[in-house]
Amino acid sequence: MTNKTIKVALAGAGAFGVKHLDGIKNIDGVEVVSLISRDLDKTKEVAAKYGIGHVTTDLADALALKEVDAVILCTPTQMHAEQSLACLKAGKHVQVEIPLADSLAGAQSVVDLQKQTGLVAMCGHTRRFNPSHQYVHKKIAAGEFNIQQMDVQTYFFRRTNTNALGQPRSWTDHLLWHHAAHTVDLFAYQANSPIVQANAIQGPIHPTLGIAMDMSIQLKAANGAICTLSLSFNNDGPLGTFFRYIGDTATYIARYDDLFNGKEEKIDVSHVDVSMNGIELQDREFFAAIREGREPNSSVGKVFACYQVLNQLEQQLNAKG
Repeated sequence: MTNKTIKVALAGAGAFGVKHLDGIKNIDGVEVVSLISRDLDKTKEVAAKYGIGHVTTDLADALALKEVDAVILCTPTQMHAEQSLACLKAGKHVQVEIPLADSLAGAQSVVDLQKQTGLVAMCGHTRRFNPSHQYVHKKIAAGEFNIQQMDVQTYFFRRTNTNALGQPRSWTDHLLWHHAAHTVDLFAYQANSPIVQANAIQGPIHPTLGIAMDMSIQLKAANGAICTLSLSFNNDGPLGTFFRYIGDTATYIARYDDLFNGKEEKIDVSHVDVSMNGIELQDREFFAAIREGREPNSSVGKVFACYQVLNQLEQQLNAKG
């Protein structure tokens, strides 16, 4: 499908779905033809804004459209594995937002079906695409920098159930299976070495949300690099994830798409890729892999090891009670 327009169905018209729609606007040869979300009126509103013709509340309706080549899933975590399988069974390429699944069995089933179908199945591990992290990755690939420690803080203030836009949501987010997934995958990817040791402890379970609001994770890669990750839903600002790379030749601090050295001097990463938007770059890779018939960066196969580590950590936390 070298020159043909890739026709896409996007599921989830929330905060993240809109980020994808904004990114796709900048990519040639791609058209979003169907929008799927639970609230029909809200979905119609978003579809009208982005000129999307087909609107539905049921993913199966979009999968039944012959013209749809690929699906992007920005739906609640608990639906990711099941919906990814539905897309692959319908013969559609799929990109699912992080996390691939909220269980190892779920992740395994998607990886297995992808192998059977040969379709492109990719997971939105955005940190692999942010220019800030790509800059560091290129230094490592060139042999100019090696990680000794990554120190990562993932901090939100979510004592009620709200999304990235501060709106109430119908499902509960998860520190381990969602937020830790970014760092567990990025650490192994940047160290270019598998994780051989992982340890986790968590704070008290929230009485109404039913999840741990604070967590601490330690990781060690086969090459000796270590990672310390602190996660909280109790932190009242600044919000987001902040990465400190401590290496043999430099220290880098990454805040989303921006990068600084250890002295807080900003590093220009505008030349690293065609855009400064990590989500757009992630989508560009998805569509390029479809066109070129190849495995994408952050394919479900390449990120599977991350979910094996998360499963190990979950078992550890459950055993500690």
